[in-house]
Amino acid sequence: MKKKKLFNNYDFEFDKNEKKILTTFANQILKQMEGNSQYFREVKVFNSIIEKLNSGQEKIRFTKEEKTKLELQLKENAKILKKQLDKSHFIKKWLVKSMLNQYNSIINKHFS
Repeated sequence: MKKKKLFNNYDFEFDKNEKKILTTFANQILKQMEGNSQYFREVKVFNSIIEKLNSGQEKIRFTKEEKTKLELQLKENAKILKKQLDKSHFIKKWLVKSMLNQYNSIINKHFS
C-alpha cells in the first residue's frame, strides 16, 4: 500500500530564462483577467507569483494554490498552442513551436 505524502514540497529553482518566461506568462494572464471582478482570486494569486519570481531568490516557495493555478494555466496554454501549431503557416508555426517547447520544458522539468 502506497502512503500518501502528508506535506508536499512547493519549492522551485527556476533558471533566469524560466523566470523570465513564467513572469511574462503570468503578466499575460493578468492582462486577460484584471478587468473582471469574478477573477479577483486568480489575479491575487498571479500577482503573488510575479512578486516571488521577481524577488531574486534562488529558491521560490509557492503555496499549493499558486503552484496548482500556474501548472494548470501552463498546461492549458500548451494545449492551445499545440492546436495553433497544427493550423498555422510556416513563420507563425516557427514562433508558436518555440513557445510551446519552452512551456513543455518547464512543465516537464518542474510540474511532472
